[in-house]
Amino acid sequence: MAQRPRIAAILGPTNTGKTHYAIERMLGYRTGVIGLPLRLLAREVYDKIVAIRGPSVVALVTGEERIVPPRAQYWVCTVEAMPEGMGADFVGVDEIQLCADPERGHVFTDRLLRMRGTHETLFMGSDTMRGPIAALVPGVEFVRRERMSQLSYTGSKKISRLPARTAIVGFSVDNVYAIAELLKRQKGGAAVVMGALSPRTRNAQVDLYQNGEVDFLVATDAIGMGLNLDIDHVAFSSLTKFDGRRMRPLQPNELAQIAGRAGRGMSHGTFGVTGEAGPIPEDWAQAICNHQFTPLKKLNWRGAELRFGSIKALETSLDASPDHEVLTKAREADDLRALRTLAAEAEVAARASDGPSVQLLWDVCRIPDFRGISPAEHAGLLSVIFGHLHQRGSVPDDFLGRQVNRIDRTDGDIDTLSKRLAYIRTWTYVAQRKGWVADEDHWRGRTRAVEDALSDALHERLTQRFVDRRTSVLLRRLKQKEALLAEVNDQGEVTVEGHLVGRLEGFRFRQDKEATGQEAKTLRQASLQALTPHFHLRADRFYNAPDTEIDFTEQGGLMWGDQAVGKLAKGDDPLKPRVVAFVDDEAGADVASKVERRLQHFMDRKIAALFEPLVKIQSDEALTGLARGFAFRMVESMGVIPRSEVADEVKALDQDARGSLRKHGVRFGQYTIFMPLLLKPAPTRLRLVLWSLSSGLDEFPEAPPPGLVTVPNIDAVPAQHYTLAGYRKAGSRAIRIDMLERLADMLRAEDSRAGFEAKADMLSITGMTLEQFADLMEGLGYKAEKAERAKAKPVDAVVAETATPEGDVPVMDVADATPDGQLPDAAETPAPADVADPVAKLPDEGEAPVAAEPAEAQPEAPIPATPEEELEPGQAPDEALAGPEMEVFFTFTWGGNRGNNRRGAGKPRREARGGDAPRGDRKDRPNRGDKGDRPRGKGGKPGGKGKGGKPGGGAKTFEARPPRKEKPIDPDNPFAAALMGLKDKT
Repeated sequence: MAQRPRIAAILGPTNTGKTHYAIERMLGYRTGVIGLPLRLLAREVYDKIVAIRGPSVVALVTGEERIVPPRAQYWVCTVEAMPEGMGADFVGVDEIQLCADPERGHVFTDRLLRMRGTHETLFMGSDTMRGPIAALVPGVEFVRRERMSQLSYTGSKKISRLPARTAIVGFSVDNVYAIAELLKRQKGGAAVVMGALSPRTRNAQVDLYQNGEVDFLVATDAIGMGLNLDIDHVAFSSLTKFDGRRMRPLQPNELAQIAGRAGRGMSHGTFGVTGEAGPIPEDWAQAICNHQFTPLKKLNWRGAELRFGSIKALETSLDASPDHEVLTKAREADDLRALRTLAAEAEVAARASDGPSVQLLWDVCRIPDFRGISPAEHAGLLSVIFGHLHQRGSVPDDFLGRQVNRIDRTDGDIDTLSKRLAYIRTWTYVAQRKGWVADEDHWRGRTRAVEDALSDALHERLTQRFVDRRTSVLLRRLKQKEALLAEVNDQGEVTVEGHLVGRLEGFRFRQDKEATGQEAKTLRQASLQALTPHFHLRADRFYNAPDTEIDFTEQGGLMWGDQAVGKLAKGDDPLKPRVVAFVDDEAGADVASKVERRLQHFMDRKIAALFEPLVKIQSDEALTGLARGFAFRMVESMGVIPRSEVADEVKALDQDARGSLRKHGVRFGQYTIFMPLLLKPAPTRLRLVLWSLSSGLDEFPEAPPPGLVTVPNIDAVPAQHYTLAGYRKAGSRAIRIDMLERLADMLRAEDSRAGFEAKADMLSITGMTLEQFADLMEGLGYKAEKAERAKAKPVDAVVAETATPEGDVPVMDVADATPDGQLPDAAETPAPADVADPVAKLPDEGEAPVAAEPAEAQPEAPIPATPEEELEPGQAPDEALAGPEMEVFFTFTWGGNRGNNRRGAGKPRREARGGDAPRGDRKDRPNRGDKGDRPRGKGGKPGGKGKGGKPGGGAKTFEARPPRKEKPIDPDNPFAAALMGLKDKT
């Protein structure tokens, strides 16, 4: 007696081993077919059976994939692709509760009613199907399987606080991508699983999660269909979904199907909500935990007995109503909608005129809309395919080749690759249908190769966008409490476990700027933990480094090579600044102390070397009285003082005091008291930094480039900054103070009252043109009068040289023996009528004279016009046409503190005797015509008590006067011998 075939329903919650049980039962028979809800799950089951029995006996059939070996015994399929009429020993259908699905339910219901194995049939699914199965399948055996682990509800949590091994469920592509982006920044990344992914891409993403490269999975509800993953927690980011027609709330049984993925084997699982999802109602949560749901009452159904006599007959059979109370007519599916759209086309209706053509049209209409485009566009593509199949019997190779070649590109972003994958799935489906292409093996291989290439590219883009391997690796190693290996190359790049994490600048870790939020915090924690030994090694190397490797910047920074290791701060003494080291707290106090000590030693030695004259003059106990006080003034001013600021102190110094100061390198210049050694570039740069620190400036003035005699005079820059840099403002330029003193020495030899011209040496030491030199002289208080004259020929110069007195007789000495303002050989020439009487002699302090008011410009004598010859019209002599060659020259006379600076004409110069003291109100001073206010004497300085002639008189006469008592010559003066020799000659 033949044994009755077994029909069983294996019902229960998730994680009960139902699918595993079905596979074991199938492999117990010679042949078998199992239908699964997703091609992803079908691929997973296929790989599992292949691992047990080998690829030669296992077939895989889905809409886009067909692997059928010649001796296939076990068929793993999607439910839609299950072959009928095979007579297999075993038939199994997984997730049978999908009979109630609005879109695909009629397919599962058809398998429930019509698919049977010759020996055993199993339906695996939820307990909610017990009633409908009992009503529709006579003699069915029910097997209840309990969950192997417990499931509990944990409520709402922020994404940043979700535990590792969590699957976050979203119900749209945009939502999935947004969550994955957030997890990348905060947790190192996430794997992405969606039903639209190819099996190859999905498996590669799942591997990222399964092997621990990432601890989070972001997925659609596709994971609820039997995908077995190591998930500890499921978090819903939304409780609503779009079902193809409208947004609707998820039901408790649907939430349970997804939440049940948490927990694997005997490991317990949890579920909750996150993001913008509201809390799950308490009664729903309780039902999910206890697996108690409202039983299903109705199953979707569509007629299976199709009639292909005509399109109308086919539509009628598809529109048939069920004859059982448990069944309900399914809503219009995509294939039926496409049929009706194509039937409205006259050409399609004309072609589908008999049974085979109508059946072909129906097969074409069942091509899924993988692209997700509008029904009209999808119907247009189906119309083209149907036309080719009906007219030629197959899709032409050239047409199919053009479609595939357009898709065979792996460039572009995630969305572009996803669209190409959707397009190639259409042609993969076409190539899988028997008889639809001429060379099935070629086109199946071709479309499969394109899909694989696109899948790999999509996996790469997904990983690149949503996974930070660097952070995920560090997180995993930290979680495992393993020691991290850090390396620092010559460029300071820090790698931890082979991943670039930032740069080590000095003793501070500069993290990669791309990391933000929790990712940055985790990355820094891991990096500094690995860098701790490197900090100590680096500190030892720095402490033993020579001073040549360390330097200070013009803004007070301290550099080790090109890396900042500290900065200078204000100290109790301007010459003893404090040092602040740049060291990360994680490096430890020992490293910070060692770096700080090394920097302090460097600065102490640098100041001692560059400011050696100041250090010596400060510690010289031999200096006493006024000399010692002046020495302290030099130290406070860091070696440079405008003479106007210390005029009284300089007057008070006797020759012995000055000599003792000169031994330390102090030079008493006409404009500045300074130490020449401290005007070199390095001491100047240090002086500006130390002065800026002691003055509490936020931005330090920078020293001009070395080697420049003059620099531009910027109004916004205070004169003190120029002084500290070793320059003095004068006109539109500022001149270096040592060169200014050399210029002043030259100017002493000139008659600044009668006027003089610039010598070549003057222009040479300043490096200026004549126009620029005139501007400089006006800035120093001189009056520059511009004129033109016929350029002297060489023979004229020779004659002039023969008239020059022999020897280098200073003009100062000649002026005492000749009338004021005249050269010795012109003593008999009458003086101009407008020359006033000499003023009382003033003490000579080696400074430029100061006039009370700007000198008044004297009217120039008119130059008589040269009478022109009477010429014939249109004629002229050659001499009249050419004329003499002219040259521009300036005559400089002392103008006092006129303030007639070209950069501020009309504004009084706030200077006194070459310094910066204010001139004040001098309206009470006599006019230039008065006797007491006319410059005269040596070099144009006030001097001489002799009486001059009256205005308008003839030549001036002078009264005899006793010789002036000369000051003793300082034996320490380097020019003492030359002065003594000069005195002996006179």
